[in-house]
Amino acid sequence: MSTETYLPPGLPIPVPEADGLSRPYWSGLRENRLQVQRCAACGTWQFGPEWLCHRCHRFDPAWVEVAPRGRIYSWERVWHPVHPCLKGVGPYLVVLVELPEAGNVRMLGNLLGDPMQDVIIGAAVEGVFEHHPAAEPPYTLMQWRCVAG
Repeated sequence: MSTETYLPPGLPIPVPEADGLSRPYWSGLRENRLQVQRCAACGTWQFGPEWLCHRCHRFDPAWVEVAPRGRIYSWERVWHPVHPCLKGVGPYLVVLVELPEAGNVRMLGNLLGDPMQDVIIGAAVEGVFEHHPAAEPPYTLMQWRCVAG
């Protein structure tokens, strides 16, 4: 799944940290795969990326592909620009999505569609891979869209 760019150009390009911690996440998105960490030792899911498991403190939790489907846990309609390129763009919707297939970890993203739409806690959403191949370096964002059900 892909879409046109949701927000205007000019935002900082997301890149992995210098130590490469989040590289598997960003690389996966470019390949239309959503990945989160899961500890091979104790099975704990976690997001954002860390070098060690939040539960058992073992190093290097594995990256596991999960379906880009979840439920809205929380949301906000953003009216004020948080970056100069967003001046005059608002409002837009930011959602915190809970991923049931990944131990209910949560991740942020934009909710696509009408920025004045009703947003319902618990509504089903699916991920949309927003590719930016012309950027340097190229990157992909995970956006969300409501689905029936």
